[in-house]
Amino acid sequence: MADPSSYRPKPGQIPDSPGVYRFRDEHRRVIYVGKAKSLRQRLANYFQDLAGLHPRTRTMVTTAASVEWTVVSTEVEALQLEYSWIKEYDPRFNVKYRDDKSYPYLAVTMSEEFPRVQVMRGHKKKGVRYFGPYAHAWAIRDTVDLMLRVFPVRTCSAGVFKNAARTGRPCLLGYIGKCSAPCVGRVSAEEHGELADEFCDFMAGRTGAYLRRLEKQMTEAAEEMAYERAARLRDDIEALKKAMEKNAVVLADATDADLIAVAEDELEAAVQIFHVRGGRVRGQRGWVTDKVEDVTTGALVEHALQQLYGEETGDAVPKEVLVPALPDPVGPVQEWLTVRRGSGVSLRIPQRGDKRALMETVERNAQQALVLHKTKRASDLTTRSRALEEIADALDLDSAPLRIECYDVSHLQGDDVVASMVVFEDGLQRKSEYRRFQIKGFEGQDDVRSMHEVITRRFRRYLAEKERTGEWADEEPDGDLGPGLKDDDGRPRRFAYPPQLVVVDGGQPQVAAAKRALDELGIDDIAVCGLAKRLEEVWLPGDDDPVVLPRSSEGLYLLQRVRDEAHRFAITYQRAKRAKRFRSGPLDEVPGLGETRKQALIKHFGSVKKLRSATIDQICEVPGIGRKTAETIAATLAQAAPPAPSVNTATGEIIEEEEPDTTAGSPGEPVTAGAPEERRGQET
Repeated sequence: MADPSSYRPKPGQIPDSPGVYRFRDEHRRVIYVGKAKSLRQRLANYFQDLAGLHPRTRTMVTTAASVEWTVVSTEVEALQLEYSWIKEYDPRFNVKYRDDKSYPYLAVTMSEEFPRVQVMRGHKKKGVRYFGPYAHAWAIRDTVDLMLRVFPVRTCSAGVFKNAARTGRPCLLGYIGKCSAPCVGRVSAEEHGELADEFCDFMAGRTGAYLRRLEKQMTEAAEEMAYERAARLRDDIEALKKAMEKNAVVLADATDADLIAVAEDELEAAVQIFHVRGGRVRGQRGWVTDKVEDVTTGALVEHALQQLYGEETGDAVPKEVLVPALPDPVGPVQEWLTVRRGSGVSLRIPQRGDKRALMETVERNAQQALVLHKTKRASDLTTRSRALEEIADALDLDSAPLRIECYDVSHLQGDDVVASMVVFEDGLQRKSEYRRFQIKGFEGQDDVRSMHEVITRRFRRYLAEKERTGEWADEEPDGDLGPGLKDDDGRPRRFAYPPQLVVVDGGQPQVAAAKRALDELGIDDIAVCGLAKRLEEVWLPGDDDPVVLPRSSEGLYLLQRVRDEAHRFAITYQRAKRAKRFRSGPLDEVPGLGETRKQALIKHFGSVKKLRSATIDQICEVPGIGRKTAETIAATLAQAAPPAPSVNTATGEIIEEEEPDTTAGSPGEPVTAGAPEERRGQET
């Protein structure tokens, strides 16, 4: 007997949307399939106190060893998918669903002399054409009621049919025109059979030609002034259109297709496949794979196609394969699929309609699968502990690196050179400890010098904090800090904690620069390594050969996450700086003037030109602007302005004399920033 808490998902992992879920036992057999309007709320009901569960439910959750789910668009879609999986897996705890609430079909008994349209449940019978399944029996009856106006096929039971034939009097439907009354000989068996064939063709999706034929007949009747017949045909057309709306399914009944979606990031890709047969989702597959190289979405799709159909032939390869991106080139792949099937296969991207809508559902499932996979790997304590131990073993460290700092340099062709520092503690992100740096020591592109400068500045601050506060006992990062390690507001001091491991984004040159910076500062108790993107090699200082961790190593996965987070943080900062430079104006040069007060000034004066010509007293009229700030604004604008009157900051007097053009910060020109002190949440 399993403990449900051992496989209970965290609430944040379960999406709050419609879907279908499956419980599996320890042998991976599906033992229960259910649907839910909200997966999060429904699954929470299974993981309450066992004493409060129904005995059958309690037996099911203690037999299960895992639970998984699939997100869908609507509850109706969840119902249809749930039924498909119940039929496929025959779960032992879904007996009541199978016996008491089997899904209804619209059935036409084509094997009979006079075919009958009716609602059928249970096992399919030979000689009967089925359409559905439907969510509710009343939906079938509504559809049939509309269809009988145009296709008056028999719907009565055998007893009623025989009684009408014996008495020579048809039932009520025969009198009101919703049955062709073959029981009393109004139509022959052949004519009634043709009506049944047309009914089935229309239900199978071949609707366009029939509607066009009815519309042509209606037009001809109107031209002949047979207005009653034209009106009846008009009503028939409307009835068929309504029936088509009520008969909406996942895809057209004759559609056999596989839909493949891919969700990816820099490290991994999740692939989800929905198998649609007869217009219904009959199965789902999915997996998450490591991206061992920089591949496009089209290449990922090609790999998925090979894995799916590499050993399949015939009808196992569907007529249509819908994908998010086409392989490049697409011709060989499509030809390969055609050979495996033995007939033509369409490989394309759905653009609109039901197939596009269903593809969006598959894409949501792929995204959810990737998020869930990453959440499980990142949050699992055992996995994180194993990752840290693997890193310690690979790098020959004395203990697991509980605090890891990673550095990355980012720039655009030598402009806006910045760097990032991200922190992982116990294998998890510590975003409050992230820092950003501007490269100030030189201009231009030199990643090695930039790395040396960043490491030097970071650990010089660390040594300064250590010297100022004195020696302290080693404590855990989250432990109780002494007064010397806290600011006046009680927050930990910036750069106060040393890491056990420094990771740099790059190979031997960057690692050597980081190690040299630490040596120059006299720091010898912090390990250094680099992670090169090309082959994911781990470089150590002074080694000619890299350390190669297995691709399945949790240690490598953690280093990749740390490196990629540093890259993301650096490039985000670099792009923000570049965008700010392009949008910069004279007010951006005013020290201490934030965005809110900038907007207030522009709103009050209407333009920078009018603000530049305003007196200090006039600037003070703007809410939030004091006299000292007004003097600073006036002085800064005067320095940055083209030839214009200057301002006496002491008296506010306008001095009419020309000055040389000292415009700065114009679009397209790099603005060299000052050297502000490193501070939390601001560029450093």
